[in-house]
Amino acid sequence: MSPDKLVMMANQIATFFKSQPGSVQAEQVAGHINDFWDPRMRAALAAHAAAGGDRLDPLVLAAMAEIRVPEAQG
Repeated sequence: MSPDKLVMMANQIATFFKSQPGSVQAEQVAGHINDFWDPRMRAALAAHAAAGGDRLDPLVLAAMAEIRVPEAQG
């Protein structure tokens, strides 16, 4: 999946959770991505965030600390 598509999807998730009450939106974004994105998608998102996170919503960047990123195989 292209980085552009991942950024768009992650930002849509962040937009939804911004509308939710409370102060745990980053945790909710991470929870959704952990539950519904496959490991390759999470790894690609993490790589994009590590490379500067161009166009990622700040809420997605905050959620990265709790997103389960698979270890590199090798």
